[in-house]
Amino acid sequence: MVYAIVRAGGRQEKVSVGDLVTLDRVPGEAGTSFQLPALLLVDGEKVTSAAKDLAKVTVTAEIVENLRGPKIVIQKFKNKTGYKKRQGYRSELTKVKITGIK
Repeated sequence: MVYAIVRAGGRQEKVSVGDLVTLDRVPGEAGTSFQLPALLLVDGEKVTSAAKDLAKVTVTAEIVENLRGPKIVIQKFKNKTGYKKRQGYRSELTKVKITGIK
């Protein structure tokens, strides 16, 4: 089994070919391909972690769709003062499909 650990949106994700992964918003339209930087590559029993060897590794992904995450409600309240504040937030996400690890 071949898989890689890649850096995506400030986080690290474990990916293999054919996986669907949800990342922070990546610029581009559906169908656009891009590359992700690999931090670790596992090919069966062989583990590659040296920076000069990982420079040769390319992990390609294709954008499936742009979407928004679930709404997060932020509420602040202070007792006896009448202070209430309500705020919402939805993160911008992109669903990508890993097309190749070479």
